[in-house]
Amino acid sequence: MYLITVLGNLLIILAVNSDSHLHTPMYFFLSNLSLADICFISTTVPKMIVDILTHSRAISYVGCLTQMSFLIIFGCMDDLLLTVMAYDRYVAICHPLHYPVIMNPHLCVFFVFVSLLLSLLDSQLHNLIILQFAYFKNADIYNFCCEPAQILNLDCSDSFIKSIVTYFVSAMFGFFPISVILFSYYRIVSSILKIPSPGGRYKAFSTCGSHLSVVCLFYGTSVGVYLGSAVSHSPRKSVASSVMYTIVTPMLNPFIYSLRNRDIKNSLRMLHSGKIYVRT
Repeated sequence: MYLITVLGNLLIILAVNSDSHLHTPMYFFLSNLSLADICFISTTVPKMIVDILTHSRAISYVGCLTQMSFLIIFGCMDDLLLTVMAYDRYVAICHPLHYPVIMNPHLCVFFVFVSLLLSLLDSQLHNLIILQFAYFKNADIYNFCCEPAQILNLDCSDSFIKSIVTYFVSAMFGFFPISVILFSYYRIVSSILKIPSPGGRYKAFSTCGSHLSVVCLFYGTSVGVYLGSAVSHSPRKSVASSVMYTIVTPMLNPFIYSLRNRDIKNSLRMLHSGKIYVRT
């Protein structure tokens, strides 16, 4: 699964960079999403493979915080890039004549840069909360990685600051992105329904199908982890949800975008036949 994820996302990055027809904002964000997915799954699976081979599940305190930090950074990158991609589809469908002006290259780079900065901020906020706790010696984590939700639950103290920061992070990186995505698709569906021909409606909505599938898969599993850790204390359910959004979702993204996207499929065919070459 790890090799499929890395190779699949690398193929998308290679296809986008090698085909000049794919040098558009949508595929620019897609290539960055693929890069984030590679880094996201690389924070957990290699350590898990080592644990299986060495029959040891121990991880140091610093190693756990490091893994959690990178997991948050690249998980938030996925979160925010999916939000930006929803806005990109909104502009493309609702304001097609102004699309080249609004989604100019400078704005696209700015969106990716801000996504990275906010992801780093989220990681540092989690570290700030964790470092206020006592040193967890010989603590058990019922998961295959240092999942942020479970690390926070290791502390038994009732800290007001901890609660405030936790709710702030949840609102900023959970409620706000989901609200932007829902609003974008509300406007998109309203615009699509105004198209008179069924063929035009299908063509317009087909450009959003892949993105909408990835959004449902990512948010459905990642939100399930945090809600599940707050409502239920079942380790089995928590591990299953963690596997879905940290391993299965990054693996399925290349298949969803390549199988449902004609431009990506054509670019991969041309790349395989040697008709296009990577620019240097």
